[in-house]
Amino acid sequence: MPNPILAAAAQALALVFPVDCAGCDAPDVSLCERCRCALVASPTIRTVAGVDVVSAASFDGAAARILRAFKADGRTGLARPLGAALAGALARVDDAGCAFVPIPSTWEARRRRGYVPVDLLLRRAGRTPCGLLVPARGTVDQRGLDRAERARNVAGSLRTRHAEGRRVVLVDDVVTTGATLAEGVRALREAGAEVVGAATVAATARRSSASAIHT
Repeated sequence: MPNPILAAAAQALALVFPVDCAGCDAPDVSLCERCRCALVASPTIRTVAGVDVVSAASFDGAAARILRAFKADGRTGLARPLGAALAGALARVDDAGCAFVPIPSTWEARRRRGYVPVDLLLRRAGRTPCGLLVPARGTVDQRGLDRAERARNVAGSLRTRHAEGRRVVLVDDVVTTGATLAEGVRALREAGAEVVGAATVAATARRSSASAIHT
């Protein structure tokens, strides 16, 4: 149930700083209840590099628009509901004693945004990001690349530090082909870490390898 105090505060701020819903453009609210629910509408699980990846929602419709607004438009206030969705996915991963390792942003993306999206989402999910993965080289934007091109683009792009013997859960905002998560798994395993699972806010549809989680 929405907090009435927070709802009233949001309405008051909307009078001073007009805002539209990130998911559907409804006026005077940063995220309406219908779009908030879309973030946890269809949890899925798929396997990437032998690791189960749990995702809170499908990357389409309102969920996709909310994530794009958070990452591309600098609407960091959306980190709280997105973090809540991520927390739901993480709750399905056996993460006892694990470090939560975000897929790192490129240095260019960090400078451009001024914040690291996945780190912020992890904090809003109530977890502490553990920076075991760092960029090893630059990559191009994955958008517009096919599966093979994505895999080549990220191959060897990540390296680790102080990972030997660690049990980790990989975290990202979206899983598409799984190439980036697979690269993270590779780097961590080669450094002696055990990757016990992975979680994302959303996943693109893959009929052959993603299935609904029944609750």
